[in-house]
Amino acid sequence: MVIACDIKEVLVFPLTKIAADMSRRLTFVTYSILLCQIVCFADEPLATVNRDPSRFAMIDTLVNEGVSKGDMAGAVVVVASKEDVLYAAAFGQRQIEPVPELMTLDTVFDLASLTKPIATATSTMILVDQGLLDVTKPVQTYLPEFGANGKDKVTVEQLLVHTSGLIPDNALSDYKSGIDESWKNICALDLKSEPGASFAYSDVNFIVLGKLIEKLSGEPVDKFAAKNIFAKLGMDETTFNPNASLQARAATTEKVDGVWLKGQVHDPRAALLDGVAGHAGLFSTAKDLVKLGQTMLSKGKHNDVQIFTEEVFAEMTRPRTVPRGSRTLGWDHRSPYSANRGDHLSESAFGHGGFTGTVLWIDPEKDLVFIFLSNRLHPDGMGNVNILAGKIASIVTQ
Repeated sequence: MVIACDIKEVLVFPLTKIAADMSRRLTFVTYSILLCQIVCFADEPLATVNRDPSRFAMIDTLVNEGVSKGDMAGAVVVVASKEDVLYAAAFGQRQIEPVPELMTLDTVFDLASLTKPIATATSTMILVDQGLLDVTKPVQTYLPEFGANGKDKVTVEQLLVHTSGLIPDNALSDYKSGIDESWKNICALDLKSEPGASFAYSDVNFIVLGKLIEKLSGEPVDKFAAKNIFAKLGMDETTFNPNASLQARAATTEKVDGVWLKGQVHDPRAALLDGVAGHAGLFSTAKDLVKLGQTMLSKGKHNDVQIFTEEVFAEMTRPRTVPRGSRTLGWDHRSPYSANRGDHLSESAFGHGGFTGTVLWIDPEKDLVFIFLSNRLHPDGMGNVNILAGKIASIVTQ
């Protein structure tokens, strides 16, 4: 697309100069919306087959309104089926400060809690498929030190569905003395409720699962997931601690200690764990997430590669009733965190969101993958996208 690339070169530099003279965010966003459809497809990484343009006509309006209101600086929205990408568009900016950058379809996003199902839960189920793990057993079966202070009855399944009784987040200071001490501090925690008695969405649950993966496989979760998921599916832009090339086209989140986070993990606990944790730290692109979504629509199979058996896929995605809703193993189903689900997904759908403004829902019954990736925290940490993502999900699944 030589013409598009030429247009991009012509437009970006004047916009940078204009933005430097503007004092308010919304003024610049107005310019970005007008140019979105011209510029954002210059580096098109997704080939779309849109057989029904009217089905997606409202998406552009809703996302542009969200950008103009400051819900997020920019976003990438993709809808796919098992075989095709039906819709793909980029909106707004992946960075406003310190230097404006337009959002593109190949932007790299900090996925935040999407790390939980994509890297950690999927790796956990691969270990199940390999016969190394039984999710119904207590965690202390595999990690004896974890069973201290009344945690001896907590099962792996309860970690996956957030009914373990563990605190959502232990003190940040527990992570400031290194990885080994961080684990000792987690093992020293007591429970806030009896295992299975209540639902409390917990990062600690998935930090423990990351440790479990490391114990059983001999590799930390980033290495295990890279080898057993991302490499097999051709997800070559999905990683913890992205390299300089991926960082260069990453969506910027917030400023921390005077430095804008661009391709560096936003979650403070994951950052203290050297960027690798079971609950957060994964980065990816829309193109790679389409591959994952299509693999899940095919019950764990991508082309000739099977990351786990259909039986394990069925067990992973089977809804479990939990207090205040239902969850699957690592994914949301219907819970207090399902505002980004929309109204028309089927009962077979499973998905998740991330604190940075990321959403992924997969619906095998409707043969649908819905991806909404944004930098809602940039530049002021005040964006909010869950309701918007839910509205868009409703449109594409109605």
